[in-house]
Amino acid sequence: MAKATGLDPQIHDYLIEHRSADDAVLEALRDETREATGMRSGMQVAPEQGTFLRILVGAIGARRAVEVGTFTGYSALSIARGLPPDGSLLCCDVSEEWTSIARRYWEKAGLSDRIELRLGPAADTLRALPEEESFDFAFIDADKPGYRTYYEEILKRLRSGGLITIDNVLWHGAIVNPDADDADTRALREINDHVAADDRVDSVMLALADGLTLVRKR
Repeated sequence: MAKATGLDPQIHDYLIEHRSADDAVLEALRDETREATGMRSGMQVAPEQGTFLRILVGAIGARRAVEVGTFTGYSALSIARGLPPDGSLLCCDVSEEWTSIARRYWEKAGLSDRIELRLGPAADTLRALPEEESFDFAFIDADKPGYRTYYEEILKRLRSGGLITIDNVLWHGAIVNPDADDADTRALREINDHVAADDRVDSVMLALADGLTLVRKR
């Protein structure tokens, strides 16, 4: 099923066909995620998002990255593959069950030495880090009410010129539906408005999968 908001299915299929294909490890991870998590597999990033994240990380020469919300590890694999051999990715998640799948696939891909997983509330993990510029790249894809906190804690630790990517910013179109007033939608509207008005950064919202905001620290 296409995750792209408002995109014609034929166009979406064409888009998927014209990107660098997943290898056997990523394909196997997607298959196991569907089997193991059922309907929750929709929490996994879209294939084109994974490719985009890998390209972004490599394009800016990122060496140090952080991810909030790891699930079964597809996005982490994509980010880690964009890093140099001595690069590092810090993953923050709360689920031992889901991240146990991630750990196996990181090992299969030969990338476990680049990835550190810390289980526990991401806000606590981030706040415990030194308040100095230590990241080049970040991906936020976790509980929506926590987005504002994650953004602020990461931004203060992001180098000038570094990137933050924020997932699900269109929320399947609910973001512009005046009848949608649940906590997740309200939280996403708040972070979207906050980033757009933030004079510390430059940002653009992309209609990629369920919406992805790209934020560059000035």
